[in-house]
Amino acid sequence: MTRWRADLKSPRWLWGPVILQMALIFAASSIPNLTRLPGDISDKSGHFIGYGMLAGFLVRAFAGGRLRSVTWARGMVAVVLATLYGVSDEFHQLFVPGRSADRYDVLADCMGATAGAAIGWLAGALSRWGILDSSS
Repeated sequence: MTRWRADLKSPRWLWGPVILQMALIFAASSIPNLTRLPGDISDKSGHFIGYGMLAGFLVRAFAGGRLRSVTWARGMVAVVLATLYGVSDEFHQLFVPGRSADRYDVLADCMGATAGAAIGWLAGALSRWGILDSSS
């Protein structure tokens, strides 16, 4: 019997989490009259966490799933793309009943994306320096 093994370098595994996170953000933004996030998470914290995850997934995809391939440039591209998605998300909310666009949400998105990319870059740097072994 052969065991199924996921190809962690395939586009599905690299870009699937990016697409899923974007879909989750879009779905959450489509909820009309949303006043509170589950678990009493503040609105800005939700943006920070969601876009931090998006940027982290983007960095991973751009690096081809290889920790040592995470670079500053890939991290910056991830921050820019995640922030632009945040801008488009705020525009989308203009068309959802009871929702509005907020520039401070975009700021929280950018800060979260920066943190997510920075964590990815730090992990990549530690791997390149031999401090963090990504082979195990």
